[in-house]
Amino acid sequence: MYWRGLLFSASLCLCCTNSVAQSTKSVPPPVIDSDRSVSWREFPSNILEDQKAIWLFPVSIAHGQHVLPAIGIVGFTSAFIATDPHSAPPFRTTNAFHDFNQVLSSTNSGAMIAAVPLTIYGVGLLRKSSYAQRTALLAAEAFAGGYLLNLPMKVITARRQPATYSGNGPYVDSFFNGSHNPFKSGGFFSGHAAASMAVAAVVAHRYRRHRWVPIVAYGLAGAISFSRVTTSSHFPADAVMGSTIGFVIARYVVLPQR
Repeated sequence: MYWRGLLFSASLCLCCTNSVAQSTKSVPPPVIDSDRSVSWREFPSNILEDQKAIWLFPVSIAHGQHVLPAIGIVGFTSAFIATDPHSAPPFRTTNAFHDFNQVLSSTNSGAMIAAVPLTIYGVGLLRKSSYAQRTALLAAEAFAGGYLLNLPMKVITARRQPATYSGNGPYVDSFFNGSHNPFKSGGFFSGHAAASMAVAAVVAHRYRRHRWVPIVAYGLAGAISFSRVTTSSHFPADAVMGSTIGFVIARYVVLPQR
């Protein structure tokens, strides 16, 4: 069963990357790339610049920028946190997602997320497509942005996994009661959800002329994010917040035009 799940997860990943590969073959990359300049040489400085923008985001809110979206995100996530003790138990007491969880385990999901930019970059090298290579680097940059934010958040929140509770909980003491090790599972927010959505947002934006690329990219990211809940690795709020952060970092930090 494990190998069947692994093979199926690999086929999902190949579906997404093959979609992008075909798009680079059928439509020549644009002569002018209006998105952010990126190369291996610029990659480290871009990441540092991204982190500056991410951590100074509260300053922009204080100056009246992005106020309504910030209120919406905080309110939406707070609502999920409030309902986590009630929404998490059903996933702990059912076997309905057994096969789904084997396909999208933490290991398989991580491999799929990493495989997308790696494959796109490889396709770019083979086809001598600088557009595809830059897409892969931008996806990696978005992934790094979410990852570097996720580490301190996990240290601070130390949120327990639903899997560490028995049956129906009570699930009410999850924050500041788990591991402060950022490399262990759990914590707020979900790193897998953030990474998958960050990569998906870059790929979907860069190849948006092909309607099926965003569908495949966001569909796969959504499945990975949902699997964090069904495997009881995270509470629903962790997955929602992770997905939101991944999308915001990709679209509004990494991809804005210069």
